[in-house]
Amino acid sequence: MPELPEVESARAVIERAALGRLIVEVDDSDTYVCRPHRPGEIRSALLGRRLTAAHRRGKTLWCDTGDGPVLGLHLGMSGKIVIAGADGSEIDGGDYWEGRRVQGDYRWSRFALTFEDGGRLMLVDPRRLGRIGLDPELTRLGPDAATITAPEFRTAVTTGTVAVKARLLDQHAIAGIGNLLADEILWRARINPARPVDELTAPEVERLLRATRKAITAALEHGGVHTLTVIPFRRPGARCPRDHAPMSRGKVGGRTTWWCSAEQPVPATK
Repeated sequence: MPELPEVESARAVIERAALGRLIVEVDDSDTYVCRPHRPGEIRSALLGRRLTAAHRRGKTLWCDTGDGPVLGLHLGMSGKIVIAGADGSEIDGGDYWEGRRVQGDYRWSRFALTFEDGGRLMLVDPRRLGRIGLDPELTRLGPDAATITAPEFRTAVTTGTVAVKARLLDQHAIAGIGNLLADEILWRARINPARPVDELTAPEVERLLRATRKAITAALEHGGVHTLTVIPFRRPGARCPRDHAPMSRGKVGGRTTWWCSAEQPVPATK
C-alpha cells in the first residue's frame, strides 16, 4: 500500500509535469472512485482551470486550482499518478512507475485530466481503491510524519494506553505511517510493537523519533518503503538482518506485524 514516501513521489510527479497546464477534459466517470460526486461534477469544476500547486500531508494528496476548488487524490492500495504524452507515452510516473517512456497500459485509469496539448494526468489504479474528490477534509489529520517536531511527536506517542504500533498507525495522531513503515520504525528503535505507549521511557521515545526520521528519509531517498532494511524479512522463516534471531509475527492494532524475537521482546503481562 502506498505510504508517505510513495505519496510524496506522486506529489512530485504532479509538481514536475502537471502544474500550470490548461485542463480541457476530465474523465470522472468512475462513480466508485469519484464518490460521492456525480459523473460530470468534477469535470464541470475543473474544466478551463490549471493545477497551481501540489501538496501532501501524510498519505493525503491535494492540488490547488487557483481560485477554483481543491482537487483531492488518494492513491488507495495500488494507485499511481502517471503523466502521459499526447501519443500515449509515459512522461512521468515517479520512482514507483520506474519512468518507462513507452506506450502505457492505461486500462486501469480511473480518473484523468487531459491538458491543452493532449497530455494527460491519470490515476492508474488496478484495485480501484483510490479516491478522487473536491475540497477534501484535511483538518482531522495529525502532523506529517516527515516534518513532525519533537514536542509534537512526544505528545502524539505518549498519550493514552494503546500499543505503540497502533499509535504510529493512527493518522489523527501522526499522518503518513502505514503498516510496513511502522514495522521498520519499531525494528530500528528496538521496541516491541505491542508495548503500551504509557510504558515507554523518555529514551525509548527519543529512539522512536530518530528511527521515524531515519526510516522516512531512507525510503524517500531510495525509492519507497519496500526498499527499507527489515521489509524483505517480514516472512515465515526469516531471521532478523541485524542479529539473525528469528523474526516473530502477530497481530497488533488489527494489522499483521513482524518484529525481531530477540531485540524487540514481547512486553511482560501485568
